[in-house]
Amino acid sequence: MRMNKIGRKFLAGMLISAMVLGTNPDANVLASGVQAGVSAELSTQEAAAQNTETAQNTETTTQTGATAGVSAMVSTLLTQVTENAGQDVTQDAQTQGDAQTDAQDASYVSENQIPEVQSEYADVAIAQVDNYVNVRAEANTDSEVVGKLYNNSAATVLATTEDGWYQITSGNVTGYIKCEYLVVGNEELAKEVSTRYATVTTQTLYVRSEPTTDASVLTMLPEGDDLVVTDESNDGWVKVTTEAGDGYVSTDYVTLSTEYVHAESKEEEEARLAKEEEEREAAAAAAAEKAQSSSKKKSESTSGSDTSAASTTAVVSNAESLSNGQAVANFACQFLGNPYVYGGSSLTNGTDCSGFVMSVYANFGISLPHSSAAMRSCGYEVSLSDIQPGDIVCYSGHVGIYVGNNTIISASTEATGIKYTSPVTYKSVISVRRIF
Repeated sequence: MRMNKIGRKFLAGMLISAMVLGTNPDANVLASGVQAGVSAELSTQEAAAQNTETAQNTETTTQTGATAGVSAMVSTLLTQVTENAGQDVTQDAQTQGDAQTDAQDASYVSENQIPEVQSEYADVAIAQVDNYVNVRAEANTDSEVVGKLYNNSAATVLATTEDGWYQITSGNVTGYIKCEYLVVGNEELAKEVSTRYATVTTQTLYVRSEPTTDASVLTMLPEGDDLVVTDESNDGWVKVTTEAGDGYVSTDYVTLSTEYVHAESKEEEEARLAKEEEEREAAAAAAAEKAQSSSKKKSESTSGSDTSAASTTAVVSNAESLSNGQAVANFACQFLGNPYVYGGSSLTNGTDCSGFVMSVYANFGISLPHSSAAMRSCGYEVSLSDIQPGDIVCYSGHVGIYVGNNTIISASTEATGIKYTSPVTYKSVISVRRIF
């Protein structure tokens, strides 16, 4: 049996008792020694002590009396020790039980308490500047510029320095911006500058007038199209905006996402500018070639030097107009009133909105995707205030061509076919893309 601290003290007391019995039979001295050791575990030692006392009964009468007194005292003390030890064991068991209960209570609270959920916008930073703010490699104005964060563009805050800079990441850019140029954790502003999209994941998506499959179909949209979400309060459905009007689509057939405008790295800016210049040159060359071809046909059908001179002047003028997109707008307008056909791309027999824009630009040697969502990445972005004829105007699930005078032409719906729409902002404009 394992001897604890109390047991060791009891053994020491017994040794002291034995020594005292050999020299002094005074019971008080022995009692003092016995009091040094207390343990319930050593009941066997009590029996041994009693046997020793019995053996000593053959000694003198004085010693026998002393031994008897000691034995009685030891017996009394051992009884007290046993009771105290029992109380200690009971108290220890109760303490352990209380500790176990406390641990169980703590575990229950930990598992069942409502955690504090941080807002998803807590570390979202929105640039509030006139045009853009530089993103720097280090937290000082002398360090290298690694990118630009344009007004109303978003970043994620990684850390804050003691001297007033945020370390941010946005798109492919990670660096530092002074705190004064960013608004952080403002949910209202973040929602205002972002766009919530529902991207079609099925071959043909029905947009319905109400959030139920029993409602009428407003329009159909192809796989890959992006729709701007305006309401998510109906379980299993989201309200979206389309050319045919606002309607509902099942969340089973779309992927929801939030899109911000992010920072542009130094390398991305250089690549974009080079691409824009290349596309302008290619478009101008294609336009000039088409103009020359058209001029050649006209000259072959006429005679006389005066007529030829006039045709040459017209070619030069036409080529100049083609380079800025006006020729695209003029070409598109001649198909006004032709039918709308879902999935079509024929300018005469029927086309949908992206098929219309694709086919118009194909006439000028420019290849575009048959997708209104994909067209948002074609060419390069221009502001609505700088819009020019020939620019592609992108909406939620729709796309058209700007023709001037605050008007677009587009393949709208089956009921209207190809038509003019004014103003350009008749619904929210997602992007304006310039090819020429």
